[in-house]
Amino acid sequence: MVQNEGDKPLRVMFQDEGRFGRISDARHCWAPAGVRPEVPLQIVREYTYAFVALSPHDGIMDSLVLPEVNTKMMALFLTEVASRHQDECILMFMDQAGWHRAGDLKIPENMRIQWLPPYCPQCNPVEHIWDEIREKWFPNLVFQSLDGVEDKLVEALASLENNTRKVHSLTGFDWIISLPLIAT
Repeated sequence: MVQNEGDKPLRVMFQDEGRFGRISDARHCWAPAGVRPEVPLQIVREYTYAFVALSPHDGIMDSLVLPEVNTKMMALFLTEVASRHQDECILMFMDQAGWHRAGDLKIPENMRIQWLPPYCPQCNPVEHIWDEIREKWFPNLVFQSLDGVEDKLVEALASLENNTRKVHSLTGFDWIISLPLIAT
């Protein structure tokens, strides 16, 4: 962690929202040879949203499950992250969604925002968290209610928040540092 000019440590974080709902996503699954697997499928358009901010270098992750995405929910989430890291200055990288750039979005005192390039989800390491959750906690499941989706989502997020090594391995990109430089 780098010290900033105010003697508070600087924490670099990335933020994103993910939509989870009752529309099931059929995925590949294992079945014995000669057996065709049956996978339940439903199309119910009910959603909830996971807000995640993480520090790729040490695997610290903060999350909330909220009912919608808008400026009010974004402000609530940023306030929560800022309160969890009140002794640090946070440099938060975010995409350029409308509710991120809204003029009335309240940014906490200990936080500064930096924008990621538009249409570049590959620049945001939080995308790997969504892949992990969808692959490990949501494959081939049908939920009877949105409460079931939220319960499973909270379980997944809590598991990842409590496993900084896992979050770091998914988002840290340490292998990039070991790549040799190629002269052109």
